[in-house]
Amino acid sequence: MQLVIVESPAKAKTIEKYLGPGFKVLASYGHIRDLPPKDGSVDPDNGFEMLWDNYADKARQLKAITDEAKKADSLILATDPDREGEAISWHVQEVLAKKKVLPAKVGRVTFNAITKQAVTDAMKNPRALDVDLIDAYRARRALDYLVGFTLSPVLWRKLPGAKSAGRVQSVALRLIVEREREIEAFRAQEYWSVKAGMEHKGQKFDARLIQYLGKKLDKMDLRTEGDAEQARLAVEAGNFTVVTVETKPVTRNPQPPFTTSTLQQEAARKLGFSASHTMRVAQGLYEDGAITYMRTDGVQMDHSAISAARKSISDRFDSGYLPEKPRVYQTKAKNAQEAHEAIRPTDFNKDKAGSGDHGRLYDLIFKRAMASQMASARMERTTIDFLDGTGQTGLRATGQVMKFPGFLAVYEEGRDDSDSEDSAILPAMAVGDAPAKHAAEKIQHFTQPPPRFSEATLVKRLEELGIGRPSTYASTIQVLKDRTYVRVEKNRFFAEESGRLLTAFLERFFERYVAYDYTAGLEDQLDEISGGRANWQSFLEAFWRDFKPKTAEVMEQKPSEVTAELDIFLSPYLFPEREDGTDPRLCPKCGEGRLALRGGKFGAFVACSNYPDCKYTRKFAQPGGENGEDTGPEILGQHPETQLEVARKSGRFGPYFETGEGTDVKRASIPKDIPAEDIGLEWAVKLLSLPRTIGTHPESGEPVTASIGRYGPYLAHNGKYARLQSTTEVFETGMNSAVVKLAEALANPGRGRGAARAPLKELGKHPGTEAEIKLMEGRFGPYVTDGTTNATLPKSISPVALTLEEAAQLIDARAAMPPKGKVKKKAAPKKKAAPKKAAAKPKAGAKTKKAE
Repeated sequence: MQLVIVESPAKAKTIEKYLGPGFKVLASYGHIRDLPPKDGSVDPDNGFEMLWDNYADKARQLKAITDEAKKADSLILATDPDREGEAISWHVQEVLAKKKVLPAKVGRVTFNAITKQAVTDAMKNPRALDVDLIDAYRARRALDYLVGFTLSPVLWRKLPGAKSAGRVQSVALRLIVEREREIEAFRAQEYWSVKAGMEHKGQKFDARLIQYLGKKLDKMDLRTEGDAEQARLAVEAGNFTVVTVETKPVTRNPQPPFTTSTLQQEAARKLGFSASHTMRVAQGLYEDGAITYMRTDGVQMDHSAISAARKSISDRFDSGYLPEKPRVYQTKAKNAQEAHEAIRPTDFNKDKAGSGDHGRLYDLIFKRAMASQMASARMERTTIDFLDGTGQTGLRATGQVMKFPGFLAVYEEGRDDSDSEDSAILPAMAVGDAPAKHAAEKIQHFTQPPPRFSEATLVKRLEELGIGRPSTYASTIQVLKDRTYVRVEKNRFFAEESGRLLTAFLERFFERYVAYDYTAGLEDQLDEISGGRANWQSFLEAFWRDFKPKTAEVMEQKPSEVTAELDIFLSPYLFPEREDGTDPRLCPKCGEGRLALRGGKFGAFVACSNYPDCKYTRKFAQPGGENGEDTGPEILGQHPETQLEVARKSGRFGPYFETGEGTDVKRASIPKDIPAEDIGLEWAVKLLSLPRTIGTHPESGEPVTASIGRYGPYLAHNGKYARLQSTTEVFETGMNSAVVKLAEALANPGRGRGAARAPLKELGKHPGTEAEIKLMEGRFGPYVTDGTTNATLPKSISPVALTLEEAAQLIDARAAMPPKGKVKKKAAPKKKAAPKKAAAKPKAGAKTKKAE
């Protein structure tokens, strides 16, 4: 019997069917061991020796693999064809060798697609494990461990509120933070343009002003509305004639098939998928045998696949859509390393696969791959210039006509920021024609700041810089979200306060290690190791020699010294120069103290030097406002009942209202469902008055109140609660409605304040049962469920990195256990019989009964 090891149960089931009798295929469910998250897992003083621990939750699977290995004649390691796949195979071999059950014959096979032909062909050509790839994996894993476990303690002690830092995640965070700084530093400039509505032979079109007062008009030349109005009047008064008609043929070539990175980008643009969701769906398509391996930097396709694509094109379209020669692509990505094919369908005769998100992603992959082998699109771009009778004012109209769609008949790549003027269709005109002119209009514009990163543009930028690997981008981005270093609004990344502070700390004290060139250089060196051109231990030694002393140097500094350095480093951001020349650090409350950055238990903030006499503070990430005006606590007015000032402030848990001082102070958080434009004194007074007494319950005679708590708005009566849907309901719910809601909550306690929460993540269908598996947050921590069985996540598994296979294994293991409370108790041991009293010795001469 031959034992075959793959990663996932779905893959195992398919491959075992292809191989038939004589083969036993088992899944490792991903990595079976890792460096334990504690000091000493990597020993720099002993050749960077690594202490690996088996995952506790993989014990069942490891036992199954071990038991089958004892009976196997040979072991075939058939994990994914990349660095991680090679590492998983190596771990399996090492564990079996340690247990002394490794078969004498061991082979490694790889295939780029899970089809019968690809699998059976691979089995005919086994090889040994690639030591260079394994060394590169060990170097990368040790490097990430050393950065994380050396730098994170520095953060915890010197930068309160910071959670962790990572080799790639910190650089990705820096990109987002720097973009945020660019946006804040940007000052919009006003400019105007003039457009005229034209018509020729019944066809309407627009023409824009390009020449004014005899001079070529640049984009920013019309600075004021007055200038624009004068230009508009000149257009309005002119009679325009065609002076030039220029027609140029334009050719557009198709894009290459998808790589991991371009698939993530395009799925984000066209389908709205996150990078992690794209990879999860693609994994399912790969395991179903629908597409080739989805972690690749390559843009080339196998010759047989190109032939299949060309045949599919000729079957669907006429010969004009098929170029004379096959298209050959070469990767342009920096640090492209994998020699795999691009992502493509395994069968070009199959234009649909899967349903839902799987079907949508497959459609994208299929069309992109087919279009990559199609003929170029041919267009005709036309530019027509007009002049008025004076020759002082000129207009221009542009447009294009599609002559032959070519690959565009199947697929057109999405764009992040589209601003094309060439899509208009123009009427046929010749020099000397005088089209009719309708109204002219002036249009106001403002220069725009650079756009915030989306997942697509962030992935693209990381790839351009050569930082990280496409296969790791999804998990890197997820960590930034989970650490709350960034937030996502309308598919754009916004840097949070904690992320900005962490980036500033790293830029000030560890500048080299968040430098783009340095991080990309590490990737180059790892590629040298995987290619057998460098030694992994020498690489780590060179890194550690500089990194360790730097962390020790920062660790020796006092937290106050670190904060003082950050105060200077962040001064241009926190205290920008004022237009009136006054001191931007002058306290706006006492008018005497100076503002400076301070460190607290929950992170950094800006405070007055006259503390405790002056208690002015503001959040770290709240810089001086426009024109240098400070944006500290906002006084909304006086409370109508107490006549005390009511202020809007920002604290650790967000914005809130406050009135009074000392022991009489009252505070109320500002709910998120109140529109920002409505937040003022009226809402402040209402929220500070809570809880609101609605009245007396008609049955119990006890008061019914409405308020806002930790889980949102609610009703309370006699120790019972009912959830409200919005903040407005807190102030509008009457007694009749309150009585009904309280009764419903009492009858259906599961729908009250303790109602089920939304899942943290939907992982997909169980490979065996097809039930939907979800990751949930429970009272005792995260758990996974298939609707029937709940399984708590072991501490060794991060919710961020949890895969469908791991979740399925946890559920299967839990389902196999006896139900809680029904475990058979061991029978109590029987009490030993009391020893019999010894018979009295017979008297001398007396007879016994024995054998009388």
